[in-house]
Amino acid sequence: MALADPEYEMTPLRKAAEAAEAATGLRAEIIRGVLTMSPRRTGKCAGIVNNLYDQLRSALPERLSPFPVASVPMPGDPDDYATPDLLVCDTGFADSDDWLADPGDVELVVEVVSKGNSTKDTRDMVGWYADAGIPVYLLIDPRDGSWTLYTLPRDGEFQARRHGLYGEDVELPDLGVKITTEGLARYDR
Repeated sequence: MALADPEYEMTPLRKAAEAAEAATGLRAEIIRGVLTMSPRRTGKCAGIVNNLYDQLRSALPERLSPFPVASVPMPGDPDDYATPDLLVCDTGFADSDDWLADPGDVELVVEVVSKGNSTKDTRDMVGWYADAGIPVYLLIDPRDGSWTLYTLPRDGEFQARRHGLYGEDVELPDLGVKITTEGLARYDR
């Protein structure tokens, strides 16, 4: 499960990302060679992530677990990584000293659109997660009370997309899970 390679040497950009994260407390990611800093979560965003975590934790098969704020790299490139709000991967990741989950073990990533960084989640990350081969990307949007489920990544694009509104359940048949969106928080206008 671990991606640690004793021969790996961090690039200057990766060192800068880790230093910026340590200095600011913000979440750093390197997406296609660009250092991105994500704002701290609001209470509503954190509440949504907690709600989804609780639902997934109790419903997933034993071999899978949800992990909040764990990172996943682009296959073969640990200096190109994303840190979704929540990811589901092999339970063995909990025993790893690495902070990067093997993309081949990740079954689902969840992003909750933030008020100030919506383009990243709604546009940029769709292609990135497809390129990384992540099978399912769930995007929760508290701005309008909607969700979008992207599946079947191929050639840098998700081949299937379902869109729904809060109150409509999100079915994840490959995981044997149904996520309830009724009552998820919405941002104030």
